[in-house]
Amino acid sequence: MKVLILAGGYGTRLYPLIKDTPKALLQVAGKTLIDHTVDKFSGVPNIDELVLVTNAKFADMLTVWARERKGLAFPIRVINDGTHTPEERLGAVGDVLYVLAKERVHSDWVVAGSDNLFDFDIKNFFNFALGKAPHVTVGCYDLQDLAGAVKYGVIQLDGNGRMTSLEEKPARPRSSLISMCLYYFPSASLGLLRQYVEETHNADSTGGYLQWLYQKQPVFGLTFSGKWYDIGSVESYNEAQKVFQS
Repeated sequence: MKVLILAGGYGTRLYPLIKDTPKALLQVAGKTLIDHTVDKFSGVPNIDELVLVTNAKFADMLTVWARERKGLAFPIRVINDGTHTPEERLGAVGDVLYVLAKERVHSDWVVAGSDNLFDFDIKNFFNFALGKAPHVTVGCYDLQDLAGAVKYGVIQLDGNGRMTSLEEKPARPRSSLISMCLYYFPSASLGLLRQYVEETHNADSTGGYLQWLYQKQPVFGLTFSGKWYDIGSVESYNEAQKVFQS
């Protein structure tokens, strides 16, 4: 099993805070976002490697970070997706496909965003997802705030954890349960990513892929509780600093 961390964005909504620094290297509570993310996988068994995909602008800085990162049971490798500007970016699905095309390995992949900051243990996610394979599993979080849910992919699950609805940034959310950027993609499901892009010509949003996928086959979700922030703006970054320092 391999882990893929998405860090291909340019953090434009965080300008001027990180204009020349990758969002992944922003610090919260004395530790970089990428270290917070990687630490969540450190105790998970059967991880062969962690791959970090980023862009040409930030590849050298993140390669230095990876070289200096110690204390893990698996190696870290940085892949440069070749883009230099926000206008060239491949999008989340595009970066996943870029990595898969380069790797050509038969493996399950766990995909996570480098800007998702949370404090909960993810071992249960792996146990749940393995039990649902070969189907895709997504990490979910209840914001307990309908107004805040309008910025995310809003999910509904049945009693078995199967997705019954997903709406991207709905004006009137049906629930406050949202999709995190945490996915388990069994190897048998990876061809569907390519099919999705071929049919829709949309490589930007993983939420769009899930919306397409759950209508074709089962997709499952596991709901986490605890602290969670999507570090997408200066406001969310400042709020996370306050909460995680406490």
